Amino acid sequence: MKKFIIAVIFLSLTVFSSSCGPKAKKEYRVAWSHYTGWEPWAYAEQSGILKKWADKYNIVIKLDRINDYIESINLYTAGKYDACAMTNMDALTIPASGGVDSTALIVSDYSNGNDGVLMKGKGKQIADLKGQQINLVQFSVSHYLLARALESAHMSERDLKVVNTSDADISGAFATPAVHNAVTWNPMLADLRAQPNVTEVFDSSKIPGEIMDMMVVNTKTLQANPALGKALTGAWFEMVALMHTNSAESTSALTAMARASGTDLANFRGQLSTTALFYTPKAALDFVTSPDMPKIMTRVAKFSFDHGLLGQDARSADAVGMAFDKNVVVGNKNNVKLRFDPTYVEMAAAGKL
Repeated sequence: MKKFIIAVIFLSLTVFSSSCGPKAKKEYRVAWSHYTGWEPWAYAEQSGILKKWADKYNIVIKLDRINDYIESINLYTAGKYDACAMTNMDALTIPASGGVDSTALIVSDYSNGNDGVLMKGKGKQIADLKGQQINLVQFSVSHYLLARALESAHMSERDLKVVNTSDADISGAFATPAVHNAVTWNPMLADLRAQPNVTEVFDSSKIPGEIMDMMVVNTKTLQANPALGKALTGAWFEMVALMHTNSAESTSALTAMARASGTDLANFRGQLSTTALFYTPKAALDFVTSPDMPKIMTRVAKFSFDHGLLGQDARSADAVGMAFDKNVVVGNKNNVKLRFDPTYVEMAAAGKL
């Protein structure tokens, strides 16, 4: 009788654990949108590299391109995707501030000229923006770049008017006579900058390391499914290593990425030159574990709070906690929602994936 009772208790606990605990699953959805630093994800899928790594861990990864960048993050935040390519600031202000615990699985690069402030006509410097309108994706890294540009000229957003424009519409808007100024990122930036009578008055190379591009994964999903982290990390570094070789295969891959983003190989190589892409796990690891990371994100959090992006209940820039290497936490330690966790990149660097 005692054995029967113990067996019943064990069975009950097993059922309870399986129904209430995080469940491992086999299929995952990843969202991305057009950007120079994220084009490799699409080619990793096209070439079979992503599938190879997914197969290694006996899972399926479905990659979906979303035309509207902010919409891709909203879909991730709503739980429609397990992972999403996004910037550091957007990871903080959308999913993290919305209560979705998120992990920066891979900080793949930082913008080193891939984001810029453009003016048409007589405008040749930031000071010339005074009293004018400027189109950008409001509250995105474009907005952050504008704020940093204005700081450099001892100006503030009170000196001009921001016009919210989606990334899908920014090129069309800038082509109209009514729009004279814009902030955007590549590939749109390269196309608009090449137009007659357009001057780039500020770009992200002036603030190196502050605009990061990342693959963000839902933390609970990652903890329950480490295979997803391993497969994505392995596929990414195999892909960028291929890009960095001087080979016909590399040229073919870059040409395909250029075509997919609506440009040619020369233009795409130009965009890559302004992308500080980490081609090795060691380079990515050195960046994400740098003591500068908490400092950069503290600045980003301040901008986000000043613009009301950390939620209605946020009383300071410390409202959302952010975790870094060596157990460093910035902000509310009881509300950590964004984690720069180097675990999987460390594994890649050590050849343990």
